[in-house]
Amino acid sequence: MRNTLGDLNNHLFAQLERLSDEELTGEKLADEIGRAKAVTSVASQIIANGSLVLDAIKLTDDKMNANTAIPKMLEG
Repeated sequence: MRNTLGDLNNHLFAQLERLSDEELTGEKLADEIGRAKAVTSVASQIIANGSLVLDAIKLTDDKMNANTAIPKMLEG
């Protein structure tokens, strides 16, 4: 796997650092805010997808439901 949730975490903190740059003003700040919104939107979808995969794994691991089938689109 090329990208991990750890990589995502690093990207989010890097974005936070760019937003914290007090030298950013005006149009450059507005551009960075737009970029931050795009990054957080994608990050939210990545996290939601990871949560869905984790829920699917938990479901398959549930010994009470040995015959539970996972939809193909959720298989890793």
